[in-house]
Amino acid sequence: MTEPRARAARHKGQLNFEKELRDLLYAHGDDKDPLPETVRVLDEITTDFIIETCHAASRHATLNGRQKVKLEDFRFVVHGDERLLGRMTELIGMEKELKEARKGFNTDEGKVGLERGGPKKRRRTNKAGEKDEDGEAGDDADDGDDGMEDLVFGPSASAVRRT
Repeated sequence: MTEPRARAARHKGQLNFEKELRDLLYAHGDDKDPLPETVRVLDEITTDFIIETCHAASRHATLNGRQKVKLEDFRFVVHGDERLLGRMTELIGMEKELKEARKGFNTDEGKVGLERGGPKKRRRTNKAGEKDEDGEAGDDADDGDDGMEDLVFGPSASAVRRT
């Protein structure tokens, strides 16, 4: 850890994790409104731990001849603490599972014919050979058809055009 003198000038009164620490203290049996000194001290300890861990990971990356810090550098830094390493490994595994689940989720489903700008209108010619905006030949009398086909949603929730 850093010397106490260097630590005092580092934070300058700002709290980085105030809400989270208040919630954590309450969850572990403290008062709903913990003492500000308690929150401040815990915030300093948490911030110092994060900063020191990042510096140690950066030193490990530098010693290995890399400019960028990788996940293995953090693993090396925490390898002495089995609980921390186990939790880190668990969170990394959960992140990979979520990433795979997102890949399997098709976000384009249900957007048939709704490309950029909405549905495309087909232009046809009417009896006089003029192009009609709604794609129908003849007069523009209101026939109840607004140029949009009805959509039916099947069991797979993908849109199918009804004919």
